[in-house]
Amino acid sequence: MKTSLSQSYLSITSLGLFIFCLFFFSTNSFALSTANTTIQQDSITFQQYSGKVVDVHSNNKLVFASLLISGTNVSTITNSDGEFLLKVPSKLHNAKVLVSFLGYHSREIALSSLKKTKSTITLAPAITKLSEVVFTLSKDAKSLVRKTFKKKGENTLDKHLLMTAFYRETIKKRKKNVSLAEAIVHIYKQPYTSLRKDDVKLYKSRKSTDYTRLDTIAVKLQGGPYNALYVDLMKYPEYLFTDNSFDYYSYSFAPSVSINDKPVYVVKFKQHSYIEEPLYFGTLYIDAESLALTSAIFNLNVENKERASKLFVKKKPKDIVVTPLNIAYRVDYREKNGKWYYGYSNAQLSFKINKKRKLFNSIYSLTSEMAVTDWKLNSQKEVLKYKLRMSKSIIISDEASGFSDPKFWGAYNVIEPERSIESAIAKIKKQLKKIK
Repeated sequence: MKTSLSQSYLSITSLGLFIFCLFFFSTNSFALSTANTTIQQDSITFQQYSGKVVDVHSNNKLVFASLLISGTNVSTITNSDGEFLLKVPSKLHNAKVLVSFLGYHSREIALSSLKKTKSTITLAPAITKLSEVVFTLSKDAKSLVRKTFKKKGENTLDKHLLMTAFYRETIKKRKKNVSLAEAIVHIYKQPYTSLRKDDVKLYKSRKSTDYTRLDTIAVKLQGGPYNALYVDLMKYPEYLFTDNSFDYYSYSFAPSVSINDKPVYVVKFKQHSYIEEPLYFGTLYIDAESLALTSAIFNLNVENKERASKLFVKKKPKDIVVTPLNIAYRVDYREKNGKWYYGYSNAQLSFKINKKRKLFNSIYSLTSEMAVTDWKLNSQKEVLKYKLRMSKSIIISDEASGFSDPKFWGAYNVIEPERSIESAIAKIKKQLKKIK
């Protein structure tokens, strides 16, 4: 028998309700404002390779696996279906591709061995056997997860911080880029034990949008950098794990792995089958010695299409039906002097759009990711003035200033969606140093 949850369910699913709101409009309303805005193209010729990355044993898709052309900044990550699209300059046809995924052995393969389409790359788990002393710290997966969140004040960098971060947002219709936006933001990071939410200030932004590729529907993503920031589970556990919601999930140990030569617990979780509301399932990576959360990869359960859709769609025409296909998240933490802090997060959403009395449907995918490029202690506990705070309901594609600052962004002013956020950070850091 299915069970409906109490009011506490609302706080758990608010990750969808609050920050990942989609707006669907008729593109006619954008005709004047976007007529002169097109996606920039580079004169360099490229070769495209597509396929998927899977577990060598189970054939399960590996979401957010990284593919990097060795010795270059050309890279991409797999989407929520484990699929990738890698654009490589033609002159690099003899290059090698480094394929990696958290908790798996990396592989370096010749680019020439990849098919132009439907390549399958397999990775093997990097299993490590934890010592008996470490393993006896917790034999129950559920208790281990509880301990991890209870120890956040001890394991996290629990101080006021000023962070600089690079944010990127991509909207695609099938495989075609429709809207791209990038921004540099300053984050006023609150202590992990504080109930106060983080504030964000927009520093630089740019966008490139082509609504002519949308036919009759345009999609906008509300939330901007907050989309990525609120995936920080240690700061915002109420979006997934609360004292009440722990019991909504079952937990189990997967084979432990070694990350950066440190033993790591791998815990799988999923909602109980008797709960009908869409909750989450995923994997937590927990440092075996400190019990600090080092990474988390999780998805929203979208089996109940109608309920899942209501979590995300804020506005749409009456003749449009929106069906969520995949909702996936990732957060990575970095460690310094034994303390962990937010370093990177990614959210990928894909939806099928049907218009009544229309034979064909459209598939839209939205990616929102952010990486911290620099941080320092906010020793004076400086507070961002209200008028300078970025709105939590911001639509970054509306606020971005376009290509109006070539000195900062570079001479070519080309947003490269298939390039990894890490490679973009290297250029941004140089520009920030020049300004300072």
